[in-house]
Amino acid sequence: MIYTLVLLRHGQSIWNRENRFTGWTDVPLTELGVQEARNAARRMRNAGFSFDQAFTSVLRRAVDSLCIVQEEMDLPDLLIAQTWALNERHYGCLQGLNKAETARRLGQDRVMHWRRSYTGRPPALEWDDHRHPRFDSRYSHLPPEQLPRSESLKDTVDRLLPFWNSDIAPAIRNGCRALILAHGNSLRALIKFLEDVPEADVPAIQVPTGVPLIYELNLDLRPIRRYDLINSS
Repeated sequence: MIYTLVLLRHGQSIWNRENRFTGWTDVPLTELGVQEARNAARRMRNAGFSFDQAFTSVLRRAVDSLCIVQEEMDLPDLLIAQTWALNERHYGCLQGLNKAETARRLGQDRVMHWRRSYTGRPPALEWDDHRHPRFDSRYSHLPPEQLPRSESLKDTVDRLLPFWNSDIAPAIRNGCRALILAHGNSLRALIKFLEDVPEADVPAIQVPTGVPLIYELNLDLRPIRRYDLINSS
């Protein structure tokens, strides 16, 4: 028995275009991002993919990308599960800052450690910072102390895996054709887990916007093959 799982990062957002740290800040797609989501959907449709269930975050750039995929692939009955567990990694005080300017100001090595290492955690938001997720009604069902003020990629893995174990993995094992439409770092976290990527190799994991990543999984939900859909249209 071989299971198929598709991972897709949302289309380009406004802050992707402006080269800003985005994290949990809720920014919309650009026109290019909308087109990237459409193109990804067409590639998947033309390659013969269809889905029973999709898992996404609560952030609009992912939710809007999924709506585009659902429309383009003609999936009116698609079951959709939204969860904060698939949110982008929380970038703490860096959110909203330009990446290049921050690297010049604070040092390239320090910023790249925060961005690409497994355990590097950016400076945390203060408890009363208006960007703290406790002020967002979407997270009101969660204890405030559970909400991150900053995250490393390891932190992102740790909050994602319980949802993988409780919801995504059982759906796949039950024969569900699953799509996970999320973010660069939440997908990096999942790839790190699925492929058991050594910590030292984590910086090399790249997840471009709008490119479907296909996994064929064995009975233990471990990859036996992976490939990108980048050439079909």
